[in-house]
Formats: sequence, structure tokens, C-alpha cells
Amino acid sequence: MAHMKAAVLTAHGGPEFLELRGDWPRPVAGDGEVIVQVHAAALNNTDIWTREGAYGLPGDPQAKAGWRGPISFPRVQGGDIAGVVAAVGSGVDSDLVGRRVVVDPAFYGDDSRDAPPVGLLGSEADGGFAQFVAVRADQAHDMTASPLSDGQLAALPVAYGTAMGMLERARIVEGETVVVTGASGGVGLALVQLATGRGANVIALTSAGKADVVRAAGARHTVDRGAGDIAEQVRQYSPDGIDAVADVAGGPFIAQLMPLIRDNGRWVIAGAVAGPVVDFDLRRLYLHNINLIGSSMHTREHFATLMDSARNGAIQPLIAAQYPLDGIREAQQQFRESQHVGKIVITID
Repeated sequence: MAHMKAAVLTAHGGPEFLELRGDWPRPVAGDGEVIVQVHAAALNNTDIWTREGAYGLPGDPQAKAGWRGPISFPRVQGGDIAGVVAAVGSGVDSDLVGRRVVVDPAFYGDDSRDAPPVGLLGSEADGGFAQFVAVRADQAHDMTASPLSDGQLAALPVAYGTAMGMLERARIVEGETVVVTGASGGVGLALVQLATGRGANVIALTSAGKADVVRAAGARHTVDRGAGDIAEQVRQYSPDGIDAVADVAGGPFIAQLMPLIRDNGRWVIAGAVAGPVVDFDLRRLYLHNINLIGSSMHTREHFATLMDSARNGAIQPLIAAQYPLDGIREAQQQFRESQHVGKIVITID
């Protein structure tokens, strides 16, 4: 059997459980599958939290688990994948070989266009921190015509897919005022770019040192999350209230910002980096008919829309740093320090 290089997670825990292997079995295309030679794979919070087992379980929030429950080890992580189709299985058009592709990392509950995600490459199946990965042919989106680099394409699936899902589920439209929390992170910066692209007025919560980059991404105003009353700062920029919050942070921001949302507004949330357990006044929710929306990743329809934007260069992901595969521990350490803006990408020979 042919072998390849791969970064293999052997158990929940620290970076020491992430092993670089040169003898990992190279996947073979099954029926309806393609083999993608990985050129770039970006990092996400999902990679760190899955390694650490930080998702908890229903009834046991401290349990070690992946985002959908227990993880089977060993596991090749990496849900953000850009590369070239190297081989196809039976039932797949051989013309796909050589095509430049981005992989949709989601597994869906059924075959409909709006089915919810129920699994993820790099979590429920092996992902892209390797030289090759096997995926369903319909997960590989042809990006041969895209002007974006391999690193930029790899930045799209999880972060921009999640952001697209949030904006679609919250029905964000032109002219609305939207607060984006965690605006300098992968999903946050994607939200700023995508919401601005659809004509929304973005007020972005970030640190003072990253404000210029966030404004350059499209935010009309930035709020320094470390400088006093967050709600009062937002109110200065939108005294009549806001239409929606696109939230990747959770924590105290919910209680602070909920009173600012106008009647029939929306709060869409896809993360909890500022705290997963929150306390807020439910009266601010139901008395004003506010929609509280949980959003996990994207649908097939959302992802196809995102890929259309990437083919014509309408979005330009920002790359903060690039590492080779054998530098994945250092890459995750930089990611963990949260001093970067944009995506950290693993490039693979």
C-alpha cells in the first residue's frame, strides 16, 4: 500500500498528541469518491477544540468530546482543504482529474440542498492535514477559474462557510445595521467581509490593535471590546438600535447587547469563545420578538453561493501566516495565542 505524510491526532490533549507521520496509508477512492492532493489546509478553532476535546456532551459539559460527540482515534484533522483532484473512483467522471478544487467539509443529514450538517472532515472522518484525502465527488467544487491562491481557497470552507450560514439564517440584507463580535478571527473577519458585501452596515467588536485591519475588511465602525461599556460604544454609532448581531463569542456580550436590538431583530450565534454558559434577561428577548438563532456551519446551498463568490474573486481572504505540514504544532500555537488577523494556513508538498 502507498503511504503519505500526515499529521495524526492520537488522543484528546495537548500538541504532543499530534504526531507527524511519514508512513500513513494513502487513501484509495471508493465508489463516487475522488482523491484530492492537498495543496493547502487552513486552521480553525474546531481543530484546536477537537484536539483538546473541548466540546463537552449533553448533560456533561466538561466531558472530552468532539463537536458531534466522541471521536475515533487516530484521526487526521483539517476541514479546510484546497488542492487538485489526483484520482477518481468508479462512477465519477475522469475529466475531474487535474481540476483545482475546494472541498466542502460537511456531512449532511440528507441529500437536500438545505440539509443540516451532521459531521465534518477532520472530526468524523479524516481531513486535510495530509498529502491526500478521500472525499465524495460532490464535495469537491471546481475552482479552476478562481483567481484566489491555494491558501486563500483553503481559508474559505469552515470560516467563510460558517459566516455565510449565519448571514443566510439571520436573513441579513442591504441597509441593515449588524454587530459582529470576534471580528478579527476567522469567522468574524469573514462575517465582516460577507455582510459588507451584501450592503449591511457593520459595527465590529475587536481589539484596538486589530481595528485598522477590520475596518479595511469593510467594517463601518469598530468597537474596542477592552475599553469600557460595549453597549454604550455601539449605541454611539447606532443610537436608534441595531437590526442583528452575528456572534461568534457568546459570554457576556449577549446580556450587554440584547437590549439594543430593535423589535423583530435577530441574534445569530455560531461560537462561544467568550463563554458557553450565559446569563441574560429573557424579557429582552420575548417582549421584542427577537429571534435567537443557533447556526452550525452551512448548508449545501450556502456553500455553493460562497464558491460562486470565490470563483469571480468577489471575496479576498486574508492570510496571516503559512507553515509547512511539519510545522503544524507551531501553527496551532500561533493560532492559540490569538494575535493574528486572518487565516493561518498549512501548505503541503
